[in-house]
Amino acid sequence: MHPTTLSPISLYHLGFALIPVIIVITIFYVWSLDYKKAIYAVLRMLLQLLLIGYFLNYLFSSNNAMIMLVLLSLMLTIASWISLHSLAYHKAYIYPRVVIAIAIGSSFTLLLITQGVLDYTPWYNPYYLIPLASIIIANAMNAVSLAIERFNVEYDRQHNYLQARRIALSASLIPVINTLFAVGLVSLPGMMTGQILSGIPPLIAARYQIMVMCMVFGAAGIASACILLLLKDLPSHPKEL
Repeated sequence: MHPTTLSPISLYHLGFALIPVIIVITIFYVWSLDYKKAIYAVLRMLLQLLLIGYFLNYLFSSNNAMIMLVLLSLMLTIASWISLHSLAYHKAYIYPRVVIAIAIGSSFTLLLITQGVLDYTPWYNPYYLIPLASIIIANAMNAVSLAIERFNVEYDRQHNYLQARRIALSASLIPVINTLFAVGLVSLPGMMTGQILSGIPPLIAARYQIMVMCMVFGAAGIASACILLLLKDLPSHPKEL
């Protein structure tokens, strides 16, 4: 028998989830690995999630279109900068192009999903907009990062632009395509698992997961293609800028 809603997790019961974490950190310590980094990562995760929990509570209660637009813009600019982390040069040159590419792939997909598939009103309803935007922008960011990195590698190998573009687009979508192959067979994704745990029928949860996989693939592919088109005039050496 499935619950109709998820029960709140008390702090006491949440503590049990830290037991395997403590075991892994202990293994790090015994094996002379960087256990301090692992502890820092876990503490940072706890702090970030607690802060975002309070922040989302405020956003959900505000229900303000301007606040949503500011938040989406902030997410876009941060994601665009993070996607350039692997570059040693050209960052200032490429960054505006990355913003454009992720904005095109994310905004088109987000608009189509929220107003075409889900058809909810108002469009800035934070209960839908924030989770969907975070998924879409994050996947577009990862794909663009992979596309830029691979494009630079192939370009430095003296491949022409078209060859480098084809290889980079294919490489950028490998993680998403692998997920498409594995979903439902190797793994049940987070959204589908959460919905099933909350009592939603599996067939309905599957439809929502299909929506998520389509929007992830679409946003990632469109954003990657856009950045590769915008890199056509990229100098082959930093001193050429």
